[in-house]
Amino acid sequence: MREFVISEAQTETAVLVALITQMQDERKTNEYLDELEFLADTAGALTIKRFTQKLDGPNSVTYIGKGKLEEIREYIVQKEEEDSPVGMVIFDDELSAKQLRNIEQVLQVKILDRTSLILDIFAMRAQTANAKTQVELAQYRYMLPRLHRLWTHLERQGGGSGSGKGGSVGLRGPGETQLEMDRRIILNRMSLLKERLAEIDRQKTTQRKGRGRLIRVALVGYTNVGKSTLMNLLAKSEVFAENKLFATLDTTVRKVIIDNLPFLLSDTVGFIRKLPTDLVESFKSTLDEVREADLLLHIVDISHPDFEEQIQVVEKTLADLKCGDKPTMIIFNKIDAYTYVEKAADDLTPKTKENITLPELMNTWMAKLDENCMFISAKEKTNLEELKNRVYAKVKELHVQKYPYNDFLFQRYDEQGELI
Repeated sequence: MREFVISEAQTETAVLVALITQMQDERKTNEYLDELEFLADTAGALTIKRFTQKLDGPNSVTYIGKGKLEEIREYIVQKEEEDSPVGMVIFDDELSAKQLRNIEQVLQVKILDRTSLILDIFAMRAQTANAKTQVELAQYRYMLPRLHRLWTHLERQGGGSGSGKGGSVGLRGPGETQLEMDRRIILNRMSLLKERLAEIDRQKTTQRKGRGRLIRVALVGYTNVGKSTLMNLLAKSEVFAENKLFATLDTTVRKVIIDNLPFLLSDTVGFIRKLPTDLVESFKSTLDEVREADLLLHIVDISHPDFEEQIQVVEKTLADLKCGDKPTMIIFNKIDAYTYVEKAADDLTPKTKENITLPELMNTWMAKLDENCMFISAKEKTNLEELKNRVYAKVKELHVQKYPYNDFLFQRYDEQGELI
């Protein structure tokens, strides 16, 4: 059975591969490779080389052209001769079983695609029984259609009704027998995991029902935009946060009180481009916190050069979760890290997004969002009090709408959020 987890203590070298297509130009491909390198770093791998190729689309047999595949093979051989072997080659798209098998036969090293790398990270990050169960189910869903390539080293033995006629009917050798056995084992294991998750889902539903008449606010956004840092500031808690992708897997829920108004704040798993559908399905119980939220705080890293596409990725994922119509505030974080390139005085070409100052950017389409838009720095605590006031106003409005006869205004809470 395939091992998914890359140990944090083990540093392997990695080569990255991506395509430049009509739908994805060179600039976009390089941005995707930057993110893939960050994913590899999070998993504990050191990127030493990138390869790109211009194609109309992925080759159905080897993803990239045979010439480019041979070029990568020559590089791997060269590194072996230099006594610094390549540990793995990572492709920035999901590979089919046939592509994986053919690539491995040529390169003779460990092959990962974007999906399996993300699954590796999730497996490494999972701490609770819930997260581990969800990740394991996603791994099996990924593995099942690719199971055949794990048994290509076993030769089928001859015999049977098709023998001697050039046909394959009846040639059921030990490889195929073991393959069918593994399929049954995996399907049985998946069935058990689904039952566990269904039970966890029932428990979480019961927990949510027992939270009383409180408005639920969920932090959503691309991975590594500062959700957990903001959670710690608003809830005065110590949720794990670091500059790594998918630092948070399990949803953390805390009671927050602003000016005597209590509400529930949840920190959720970050989204990412090409997020594996198996993960979205497996993390249903975790994402239910987003589905059941009354207000979404969409956190955006405004210092990221491609933050607008990240917004689109999150909005699409929310739409897929049927949460696109929920009341939402967009909070642009990391204004302290925002940079721009000042144009020369004699440069008469139109400004690009790299030349726009932060005040100019704030006066673009963002200005039309009015009260549903905020600019903060969670790290420097810039505009944090204004954010609290905005959130208070939103939560109060929603509370009055949802619980018009609730006497929350007359309730008192201590610093730990307990009713006095």
